[in-house]
Amino acid sequence: MDKKKRTGNLFLLLTALIWGLAFVAQRVGMDYVGPLTFTAIRFWLGASVLLPILYIMNKKEAQALKDNTGETPPLTPEQKSKNRKSLMIAGGTCGTVLFVASILQQYGLVFTTAGKTGFITALYIVLVPVAGLFLKQRPGIQCWIGVAIGTAGLYFLTITESFTIAWGDFVVLIGAFFWAAHVLSIDHFNPYVNSIKLALAQFIVCASWSTIGMLIFERPTLDAILGGAVPILYAGILSCGGGFTFQILGQKHTSPTVASLILSMEAVFGAVFGFLILTEIMSGRELAGCILMFAAVIISQLPEKKKQIDQETL
Repeated sequence: MDKKKRTGNLFLLLTALIWGLAFVAQRVGMDYVGPLTFTAIRFWLGASVLLPILYIMNKKEAQALKDNTGETPPLTPEQKSKNRKSLMIAGGTCGTVLFVASILQQYGLVFTTAGKTGFITALYIVLVPVAGLFLKQRPGIQCWIGVAIGTAGLYFLTITESFTIAWGDFVVLIGAFFWAAHVLSIDHFNPYVNSIKLALAQFIVCASWSTIGMLIFERPTLDAILGGAVPILYAGILSCGGGFTFQILGQKHTSPTVASLILSMEAVFGAVFGFLILTEIMSGRELAGCILMFAAVIISQLPEKKKQIDQETL
């Protein structure tokens, strides 16, 4: 594994850690405000974190262009217009998918635990490689072994012995399809747009949709928002501003299937933090699922053996 892939995977693992704790913040936040209000404020905060970063980045690019000897000519108005259009399409698509996935997850948290939500959301480790087949992507054998083990783990975590699933779990399960779509959409647009600009654009789109929904369906009060300030700030500044940006940076150097498997570690972190902070207790069946999930991620990261061709036999 080269240095860029290792760095990308570390970014993704850090993302999983941040998101794992975010499940706790999201669960606590539901004691104060509704899902749309929480999501709206969360993503506006995430966008505000990226604004100064983008300003500094643009300033450095302008200075580099100014100091350039002419090897890299400035963009023409047509090229700038094309780049803006690409960013609008990418931000609009990723932001809309992110909005649907986030709202379903946030709504489901009203009826289920933080640990359970993390594991159900991790279903996208199965959905991403399956969808990738239709996009002419061919994951390696290690990824498929990881997917198989991860599927078994998800079964133990979400399905009871009587083959029933709770309403909150079902809503989060539907959201997993949209999280898979988000991973694939990020992978699709990443090569064509700036990572920080894409993160900012999708946050603004997601926050805008959430704000519209909040104004229509919810009536938040300032006292309620201030009461849930700590979980809202964590979810907005660290989970959005940090986590989603690290996701985009990490996915630049790894495949969507491997990315989804690493990001699924958020479920393990979510369960650990749910136990430590919210005293959520997992059954033996759920713990077995957690172990299988962890094994799936490890196996997916094992280096694949390259076929050695003996030139003397040719």
